[in-house]
Amino acid sequence: MPTRIPGRVVLSSAVMMVALFGTAASVSWGQHGHGRGHQAAEVCSAEFDKVVGEGRGFGLAFAADQNGYPGPLHVLELKDQLKLTADQEAKAQGLLHAMFAESKPKSARLLDAEAKLRRLFADRAADDAVLRAAVAEVERARGAVRLVHLLTHLKTRDLLTEDQRRIYHEARWSGR
Repeated sequence: MPTRIPGRVVLSSAVMMVALFGTAASVSWGQHGHGRGHQAAEVCSAEFDKVVGEGRGFGLAFAADQNGYPGPLHVLELKDQLKLTADQEAKAQGLLHAMFAESKPKSARLLDAEAKLRRLFADRAADDAVLRAAVAEVERARGAVRLVHLLTHLKTRDLLTEDQRRIYHEARWSGR
């Protein structure tokens, strides 16, 4: 059974990650990579690796979630508020299981592609052609993971009534 996390905690975590990226970029830009900016970016990168490695989306489905297409993990976290029926809960569990079964191997490919990109620079092996190919592979892998999550959000939306979708959206995006 998934751990219940209030929508505002999830949203706060996402905002923190965006803030960390923003802080890392602004501090690094001003200091040419010295200081807290890179530390914040490393923390965010480690969190990305952990979350994506588990098959979760790390915000890749925000476009859906913010606009009324909930994901199964969060639907299950809010099952009491949503008053899910036993059938809805079972179907959400099925979607979650299927999503993770598909996203975990694709997430592993994404993390591998990211690691290869970093190694190009660490090994001083980056040149124009190799870099273009490595970035294209990262983006193909990221797109594959993102698509799994977004398609699952489409399917999950259909499980809920209009009232449940409203309650979900308020719980996840209104800070209630």
